[in-house]
Amino acid sequence: MESGQGHATDLREQALESLKKKQGFKAHVATYLAVNVLLVVIWIVTGGPFWPAFVIGGWGIGVAANAWDVYGRKPITEDDLDREAEWLQARGRTQSVTDPGQTGRGKPVP
Repeated sequence: MESGQGHATDLREQALESLKKKQGFKAHVATYLAVNVLLVVIWIVTGGPFWPAFVIGGWGIGVAANAWDVYGRKPITEDDLDREAEWLQARGRTQSVTDPGQTGRGKPVP
């Protein structure tokens, strides 16, 4: 059985990782906005077809993927690992599945 201290440490590490991802995402969005505003200003000055759309759209896909990674993706849990191991074993893709103690059920895997 896992001690309360270990659980609190794991939770703090997960919280720290989550905060770092959110901080990185905010920096990514700020950079995206600043660069694309600059490109639109350049387009306004130079004229022609709206070429910044390619950068805005392409990079926007990357920003959306980053947002999903930070805010939408669920962490992999011990239960997820167990289900995947059972699935692989049922299809003969692994020799054996070992479980070192059945601790941490439902907790995210580091």
